[in-house]
Amino acid sequence: MIYQGNAITVARGDDDIATLTFDLKGESVNKLSTAVVQELDQAVEALGAEAGLQGLILASAKEAFIVGADITEFHGMFEKGQDEIQAMLERVHGIFNALEDLPFPTVSAINGLALGGGCEVTLTTDFRVMAETARIGLPETKLGILPGWGGCVRLPRLIGADNAIEWIAGGTENKAEACLKVGAVDAVVTAEALEAAARDILARANAGELDHRARRAEKTGPLKLDAIEQMMAFETAKGYVAGKAGPHYPAPVEAIKVVQKGAGEERARAQAIEAKAFGKLALSDVCYNLVGLFLNDQVVKKKGAGYEKQATAIDQAAVLGAGIMGGGIAYQSASKGTPILMKDIKEEAIALGLKESRKLFAKQVERGKLSVEQMAERLANIRPTLSYGDFAHVDLVVEAVVENPKVKGAVLAEVEEQVDDDTVLTSNTSTISITRLAENLKRPENFCGMHFFNPVHRMPLVEVIRGEKTGDAAVAATVAYARKMGKTPIVVNDCPGFLVNRVLFPYFGGFSQLMAQGADFRRVDKVMERFGWPMGPAYLLDVVGMDTAVHAGEVMAEGFPERMGSMGSDSGKSVIQLMVDHDRLGQKTDKGFYAYEEDKKGKPKKVVDEDAIALVKDLAEGEREFSDEEIIARMMVPLCLETVRCLEDGIVGTPAEADMALIYGIGFPPFRGGALRYIDAMGLDAFVAQADELAEELGPLYAPTDRLREMARVGERFYQDAQQA
Repeated sequence: MIYQGNAITVARGDDDIATLTFDLKGESVNKLSTAVVQELDQAVEALGAEAGLQGLILASAKEAFIVGADITEFHGMFEKGQDEIQAMLERVHGIFNALEDLPFPTVSAINGLALGGGCEVTLTTDFRVMAETARIGLPETKLGILPGWGGCVRLPRLIGADNAIEWIAGGTENKAEACLKVGAVDAVVTAEALEAAARDILARANAGELDHRARRAEKTGPLKLDAIEQMMAFETAKGYVAGKAGPHYPAPVEAIKVVQKGAGEERARAQAIEAKAFGKLALSDVCYNLVGLFLNDQVVKKKGAGYEKQATAIDQAAVLGAGIMGGGIAYQSASKGTPILMKDIKEEAIALGLKESRKLFAKQVERGKLSVEQMAERLANIRPTLSYGDFAHVDLVVEAVVENPKVKGAVLAEVEEQVDDDTVLTSNTSTISITRLAENLKRPENFCGMHFFNPVHRMPLVEVIRGEKTGDAAVAATVAYARKMGKTPIVVNDCPGFLVNRVLFPYFGGFSQLMAQGADFRRVDKVMERFGWPMGPAYLLDVVGMDTAVHAGEVMAEGFPERMGSMGSDSGKSVIQLMVDHDRLGQKTDKGFYAYEEDKKGKPKKVVDEDAIALVKDLAEGEREFSDEEIIARMMVPLCLETVRCLEDGIVGTPAEADMALIYGIGFPPFRGGALRYIDAMGLDAFVAQADELAEELGPLYAPTDRLREMARVGERFYQDAQQA
């Protein structure tokens, strides 16, 4: 044994080939933490001192090769400042360069995921062989940084600037076939043949058949592009990527600049350029929030996995109510391998549900994600029915009928009579109390909410709502089913609007008050879109539907009368109700705040509608100009305060879950990290002062809670330190 550590071992074979194996003890995956990188340094030093070696294989004893750096260390590391970040990068570059410069040929045997730092390790070796099922990539730009351990230097020299820019700026995970095509790997084989293929490459290198020294010279020298080729490769890419990434995500464009600046340089200078840019991005708010988002996501996934361990298997599901929503739920279940019955009382509704499912599967075929045979196979997982004939064998039912408590209550009581005593019943409701819906059930412990967001196939969040009598087994089964469907479930307690809609409606309340005071809704939309929302509040209301918003608003007003009882003009009428009164329901009637026309793809395209502008003006108490900052404060403060209240009321368990629910459920700007991170970034004392000032004019919707005031007074935060989610 040449070296043995907690995560790395290096063994010498009888053929004088050494194998460096990553196998981090106590973890399910390999990560490049500070401690593991330190071990790699020692292992490389030991390899350099070992006489007579003929080659090195980098391998993994786990299912994944290396999933990347240990992201839980990022906040703590980055908070130490530019000098410490720079020193860390120089240390890692030194280790990776020593690995690259070993006096014998080297090869990486990539058996599974090799991402971020894991990918960058493989780029140091002369050759790479890859299992058919493995994937490699550099996803750092998704965290607001760029590859900082040589990825921006080595990858362009290996696969060409164009391909490297696509990989790095897009943060993609790349399949074996694509990797082989661009030259990122030298061979693709079965997992069983991986070691033999790696040994064969080393034998050919030692025999002079493959020139590993020429490979190294290419990776450590300047990029072979003349001035015109450089301009075409980089300038075009910067414009395209800037348009795709948008102004709030600087890392993808910065990564292209790093590749461009380092193109004419030797390894050391190019790495220094990379390190400087990495340090600048690592200290940005965007990076801090995107790393926080990743950590929050891990918290949510861990909680979901904990529920899943307690759950019984869901092998057969059913959805009640076929329509667009029912069809979307059926599609999602069937596409992820869980057979589902789709029941309705009308043939035409069944036909609509099947049409929706078929349309979604057909899109997958068009994009090359599925073959026609796979589509047929998955479509067969959906069984339409007008009766309860096979419901005795169903493990979980999703009720997705109209948003009416009487109808839902009757349907749930009816289906309860048809299913097994252990079957879990769930209601896909956006506002109706789960405790109330359980009143007519004989087994309320088997019932909970399962709130999908529209469109089901796109929106990652599912709220799993625990009513007063909901049992742990029902929650666990529902979480497990949501995860099996490829969704992110977050468990919340019952209250009007649950978590996401309860938080969203104060945001709409802020919008209504702006309209009542004479703001221009088109300007409000533009300001909030520049702030980072995918669409402004007026456009969002058009998508949601005014009638849906009015109904949900009534539920909120009944549940929280002091704050949400009156969010209209002096006349008591909100701008949303005004739209309903004039049959302007949004996209569903082709007119709301905007008018809608079909674009070339048949999708609704918004256009300015003078009638809507005149209507809103008539409602207003006059015209008033608001600054961008005033608009943002009036929209964001009530949303953030309601998130705080949901946390204080125990509706949601942790800041991480609250923030992730808003990002996954309503498109809260990810680079801002969520409502609670947004308050932290502003400073609780500054946020409370801003809210108090607004509350004087606008009322209780803007009033901070006593607990928030106390947190501000003692300097507390929602995220106390770098590690806490």
